[in-house]
Amino acid sequence: MAVRGDDADSDDALMVRVCARDPVAFRILVDRHVRMLHRIAYRMIADPTEAEDISQEAMLRLWRDAARWQGGNAGTGAWLNRVVVNLCLDRLRRRRFASDEAVPQRADETPLAPEELDAARMRSATVAAIGALPDRQRAAIVLTYYEEVSNQVAAETLDMNLKAFESLLLRARSALRAALTPMKDAAQ
Repeated sequence: MAVRGDDADSDDALMVRVCARDPVAFRILVDRHVRMLHRIAYRMIADPTEAEDISQEAMLRLWRDAARWQGGNAGTGAWLNRVVVNLCLDRLRRRRFASDEAVPQRADETPLAPEELDAARMRSATVAAIGALPDRQRAAIVLTYYEEVSNQVAAETLDMNLKAFESLLLRARSALRAALTPMKDAAQ
């Protein structure tokens, strides 16, 4: 299948080439998507090494499953986001069974001004509150607020309809508000 003009650089056109085992096309797709995949994984897992493994696994699956690719759907980026979220959810589930210890928090040892210290505490509390959310709620928050994907794309990534996703996001925001309100009140 020949592709011309601007369409030659589209993800669908590159996937046609990847199906033919074109390493240059695959490299372009990796360069285009791997940073976002790593960010999603890092924000869900909170471990940079594991996030790198997950993003590499997603790209490996893209190469391995290229022959089954069907263009014109949500797109390569949405498919890769879904793969990364699912890999993260799997690892989070395995973690729960492997250990019941809390993930240690790394404190910043540099002295900060009082305002900066309060901001750092709020960020830390927010990270902890997001980490305490159920897995799918955490994924909804990460995709919507950190990666700034639309609700429709986030819903597709989580394999949900839009209304169910919006309900999930509402529950996640309510849980975060409930967890962070006491801290905000104490800071005032």
